[in-house]
Amino acid sequence: MLRVLTLSTLFPDASRPNFGIFVERQTLALVSHDDVEVRIVAPVGIPPWPLSKLARYRSLTQLPLREDWKGLTVYRPRFRNLPGTGGRFHARMVARAVAPLLDKIRAEYPFDLIVAEFFYPDGPAAVALGKRYGVPVSATARGSDIHRWGKTPGVSNQILAAGDTLDGMLAVSQAMRRDMIAMGMPADTIETSTTGVDQVRFAPRDRVAAKAALGVSGPLVASMGALIPLKGHDILIDAVAKLPGVNLWIAGQGPEQARLEAQVARLGLGDRVRVMGAVAHDAVPELVAAADVMALASEREGLANAWIEALASGTPVVIPDVGGARQVLGESVVAGRIVARSAEGFATGIAEMLAAAPDPLAVRAIVEAYTWPANSANLARFYGQLVAGYRHDASN
Repeated sequence: MLRVLTLSTLFPDASRPNFGIFVERQTLALVSHDDVEVRIVAPVGIPPWPLSKLARYRSLTQLPLREDWKGLTVYRPRFRNLPGTGGRFHARMVARAVAPLLDKIRAEYPFDLIVAEFFYPDGPAAVALGKRYGVPVSATARGSDIHRWGKTPGVSNQILAAGDTLDGMLAVSQAMRRDMIAMGMPADTIETSTTGVDQVRFAPRDRVAAKAALGVSGPLVASMGALIPLKGHDILIDAVAKLPGVNLWIAGQGPEQARLEAQVARLGLGDRVRVMGAVAHDAVPELVAAADVMALASEREGLANAWIEALASGTPVVIPDVGGARQVLGESVVAGRIVARSAEGFATGIAEMLAAAPDPLAVRAIVEAYTWPANSANLARFYGQLVAGYRHDASN
């Protein structure tokens, strides 16, 4: 039996059901293996009083310290989120908050390794905890944890130090692996592990009927992602303004919602552009299958799950040349377009895909290999090798 302790500051909770949902899906697939057991520690950052009384933190303070989450045992210890420090103390605070909990967990659950699901702050914290308990440690790089935190003063050095110490590292795309190596991380300990998708839930549907169910007439572009500047939803709004008769629905929540809604109103697009706010993950397959195009104007990505979910649904994508975009699309002109990250670039790419109207089954074929069983089998192999190698080294 392989006993995995997952450390993840990205994991859904009752107040944020879509937050890090890819970690949830990945873990559910991993525990489907008879010889793998997982427990999850999902630290929650809370600032000192009186900031902790703010509405955005109030729901977090009310989360249970331990719960059963869709059959997974999840612990939610609080760590001190110090404002005005640029995140440089996050890893230290996570390790400090988690260690007493792991002292108790280890007595009943002798975990074989610690897996960090986001490179910062999870990675450096996991390194410290791995030393404390004498177990190997792995960390996964997903996007902003490298592209943003890897350039942040007081944090980048922690990330590089963790990279030199970790027993294994995973990158969600080949481009991400190259970026990690370019930062100075050792290439021989980094493997690529691409995401999965539920190929049953995300599958082509009758697009006309799906649009009718949503009350949409005319071409529909969907965008899925947090409402933050990084995702570039404002670019898509400007792009659709150049495409008469084209609808845009943006699914996601975040601090940019009011600004995006104001942009829609200013451009007079209220009849065609809808900022939906949070959308339950169970409702996403219906939306993306109804769309003629899925567009996402991210400034940076590792390998976006939204790309894979759209393609599995037979919906072509229009995306910028970031992260694993070329790894996913390759030379295909059927499955989408890689465009300049500008309103003009997206308007052109969307118009081309609407005119092409590719066969949904041909689009889906691009991502047939992206499954959660394949993802979890690769993880189980990788983690098992780390544990075996660590035990071998420790015995010599």
